[in-house]
Amino acid sequence: MNTPDADAVHLRDLARLRRVRDRIDREYAKPLDVEALAQGVHMSAGHLSREFKRAYGESPYSYLMTRRIERAMALLRRGDMSVTQVCFDVGCASLGTFTTRFTELVGMPPGAYKREHSGAAEGMPPCVAKQVTRPIRSQSIRNREAPADAPAAD
Repeated sequence: MNTPDADAVHLRDLARLRRVRDRIDREYAKPLDVEALAQGVHMSAGHLSREFKRAYGESPYSYLMTRRIERAMALLRRGDMSVTQVCFDVGCASLGTFTTRFTELVGMPPGAYKREHSGAAEGMPPCVAKQVTRPIRSQSIRNREAPADAPAAD
């Protein structure tokens, strides 16, 4: 049974987690790490990681990489940038890590995606293109919070 104090702490933590998620959404192209994100909301990195995963179903790092890959997909569809340019433009420091993560989430390497989808969203409203072209693997948990009856971590 939750006490009023425990409920207040939980609501405060949820507000902090939303600020972290919003910061990732805004600053995905900047160098971000869990330690810096945690520091920004006055939490330990471990606590932030546990609570973020419990609330959103994935770690802060995974959420950040998914944001970067979604933006990379949009840039690759435009067709006017190389894969390397896109990699660095979305905030990835390693082409190898970018390619691996892109392939995991999208199901094909970024070069193949660019060849196959360049111009595919042309004329499509950006809000529709974003939904239609979202990475497959993480689509089911994106922007949903975990159920309220999820087991609490000690």
